[in-house]
Amino acid sequence: MLSLEYLKEKLFRGFYWPLFRLAILISLIGLAMVYSASGGLSVNFAEKQFIWLGAAILALFTVVWLGYRTLLNYGYAMYALSIGLLFVVMFMGAVRLGAQRWLHFGPFAIQPSEFVKIATIITLAQYLGERARNRYQTKRFLVAFFIVAFPMLLILEQPDLGTAIIFLPVFFCMLLMWGVRLRYFIITALMGAGTLPVFWALLKGYQKKRLLVFLNPNVDPLGAGYTAIQSKIAVGSGELFGKGYLHGTQIKLNFLPEHHTDFIFCVIAEEWGFLGSLCLLLIFCLLFVKMIHVIQRTSDTRARLLATGIISMIFFHMVVNIGMTIGIMPIAGLPLPFISYGGSSLVTMFIAIGILISIYKERSIF
Repeated sequence: MLSLEYLKEKLFRGFYWPLFRLAILISLIGLAMVYSASGGLSVNFAEKQFIWLGAAILALFTVVWLGYRTLLNYGYAMYALSIGLLFVVMFMGAVRLGAQRWLHFGPFAIQPSEFVKIATIITLAQYLGERARNRYQTKRFLVAFFIVAFPMLLILEQPDLGTAIIFLPVFFCMLLMWGVRLRYFIITALMGAGTLPVFWALLKGYQKKRLLVFLNPNVDPLGAGYTAIQSKIAVGSGELFGKGYLHGTQIKLNFLPEHHTDFIFCVIAEEWGFLGSLCLLLIFCLLFVKMIHVIQRTSDTRARLLATGIISMIFFHMVVNIGMTIGIMPIAGLPLPFISYGGSSLVTMFIAIGILISIYKERSIF
């Protein structure tokens, strides 16, 4: 049997407590806001979110126990398993609001596309980290692009444009950390611009409407533009100090759809106001400072790539989610990390934090 001393040594020696505490703090804020958002709904999502938070913390400690090197060694297997789950979703997944993204297990549902993000980051870090950056860059770039593009296409088929798009900044950030030549970014950007007409033709009707209402929500104020308009009304109605916790009228009267998931920031802005929202952003900034500190502490190329992918994933999730609620980005259907209701997203984020703690922990020991 494992002794208590061994468990302490294995798990807690060199543990990065500031990063863990910040993740817990933001998650508890999220739990409070999900509870508030559930007030006008028939289901109390806060109860489920609390259970998911427990599962997420367990997942974090499991990852710390295993260590990031173990995850990297099994990266390709994890990638294959996650791709397999995407195929299962394609044929057996539950459909909600016209999208087929979930697998049901009793009262709970998981969204495999969330876990695919972590598996892809691990695989990309393993592939690039094992290869010299000054040889065969064209081949390396193409293989890395395929690693990212394959799950992207499967996720687009669900359809889930927001989750699919998040792979792109993660891909470019990791390549930048690896040391790819600048011309590959330029060529990719030009090719991407050239394929925009094809991309537009492949979009679903509602996705096209989301992009159009981003430019002008009043094009369809009672249809596709309704959510964008109500989101900005909810954010603006909070003014400087907010209406008070549990007193958001736009939310309680259900003017804004999906306010417990994608638009949870509207609940924060309406009830806590500009100052409360700013405080949350400052906590997020502190979280990113601690995460960047992990990169600075390690010289392991694979660990640096892994940490870069995780940080960029969380950062762009936050930027896109908040951006779409205040009208400076199209509505993409991305959750706010650690805050939005959703077990798969929460567990994925804590796995990501667990990997960062593992990297920090190893450098503290050695």
